[in-house]
Amino acid sequence: MTMTRMFSARRRLFKASAVAGLILFSGLLAPHSAFAAKTSLVLGMSVEPTGLDPTIAAPVAIGQVTWANVFEGLVTITEDGKIAPQLAESWDISPDGLTYTFKLRKGVTFHDGEAFNAAVAKFSLDRARDAQSVNPQKRFFAQIDSIDAPDEARLVVKLKQKNSSLLYWLGWPASVMVAPKTANDNKTTPIGTGPFKFVSWAKGDRVELAANADYWDKDAKPALDKVTFRFIGDAQAQAAALKSGDVDAIPEFAAPELMEGFKDDSKLTTVIGNTELKVVAGMNNDRKPFNDKRVRQALMMALDRKMIVEGAWSGLGTPIGSHYTPNDRGYIDLTGKFGYDPSKAKALLADAGYPNGFSFTIKTPQMAYAPRSAEIMQAMFAEIGVTMNIEPTEFPAKWVSDVFKAGDYDMTIVAHAEPMDIDIYARDPYYFHYKNPAFNEVLQQVEATTDPGEQEKLYGQAQTILAEDVPALYLFVMPKLGVWNAKLTGLWKDEPIPSNVLSKVRWKD
Repeated sequence: MTMTRMFSARRRLFKASAVAGLILFSGLLAPHSAFAAKTSLVLGMSVEPTGLDPTIAAPVAIGQVTWANVFEGLVTITEDGKIAPQLAESWDISPDGLTYTFKLRKGVTFHDGEAFNAAVAKFSLDRARDAQSVNPQKRFFAQIDSIDAPDEARLVVKLKQKNSSLLYWLGWPASVMVAPKTANDNKTTPIGTGPFKFVSWAKGDRVELAANADYWDKDAKPALDKVTFRFIGDAQAQAAALKSGDVDAIPEFAAPELMEGFKDDSKLTTVIGNTELKVVAGMNNDRKPFNDKRVRQALMMALDRKMIVEGAWSGLGTPIGSHYTPNDRGYIDLTGKFGYDPSKAKALLADAGYPNGFSFTIKTPQMAYAPRSAEIMQAMFAEIGVTMNIEPTEFPAKWVSDVFKAGDYDMTIVAHAEPMDIDIYARDPYYFHYKNPAFNEVLQQVEATTDPGEQEKLYGQAQTILAEDVPALYLFVMPKLGVWNAKLTGLWKDEPIPSNVLSKVRWKD
């Protein structure tokens, strides 16, 4: 059987088993409830967060529970990826681009009654940029020279040099405002200024939030009184919960092969939107043979990205040639740079000194896309004489410990969820162990200009450098696969930033 026929057969098997599974579940479980309570929501997630404070840890599941719900920032990111005022109602930027003066909202309080003001905003940003800070995006604040609070409603941020991304970064989960009295406890009992208050966390099961009756924006008080985040890792269990009505919505459904099974259910709606989830197979550029660019390029040419999308994610995804998505400004389609060509891949391996190939291990987190993609890659690498052993790795704890922090790996595969995060290849240290001064210089030029056209041109240069150097194997962008009750409105179709923004979610009459 050819590889194409093998993966086509595999996809048909996925679809058949998915439909059968859904029929079985729908026959065994109770029918959809009548939704007497129109002000509560049960939302399912595949991954449980490791904590609830996005200012001290990186996993995106943290922000998917608390960002824009419990915690708010000076500014926020909207569904269309734009910057909008939040706790700062406006701001001015000096002509030299070095001083930002924020006018803060008055009358805002945290959920425990503590007042939000300029002193609190200064505390939050100083905490994030402190030498001892564990903020996962500490680099956001590296260019800040000083922060002053001349009065309760004004915050003045002075930079060491121009940074055109500052406002955008201030909208991220890592930049939310926290209160001095409660900041140290936000990991388990988060207290913010947002439209929802934290109620409880039953680890391994659920997090519960309740509407904030004292929310500062009286024109945007939430329609929901109660929200429950339920953590369901198994895709079949997710499907069962949706069909039975035990869960009202799963904005990021974990199994694309099961999506067809929902389309005939009038009680549910399916949505396919855009995300920033870039699935890449990162390589340890410090280790042989991955320290040889020719080897990395050969591995890229061994992969048929369209077939990976077809086999691993039921054809729902967009192949990419660099660490960038088609949604991002200045995007260039570079999938043809080292397109699928096993013969050229073999020749390049021989030129690099590996005429008979080599063996290595890929550490795959347990999320569905990773082992599926790895199995297909394994077969493709075998065609050029390269043996890839697959080692399942628990995520996030084991993966973060071994791969992200210790760098103890050959190759891994993970979906990078942060928007416009091409700069990770300039971070030192970072788990790719990739170093290219020319790439770093391009990113510095991006930050030094505020001209959108010039920035897009520079982002194009950065993409091209990565496509040539191949510090990671660029696979595909995952779509946002949403499944929720047809009577729900207000959930985001697209995801410019990992989130579950609930402030506008409501049940239709």
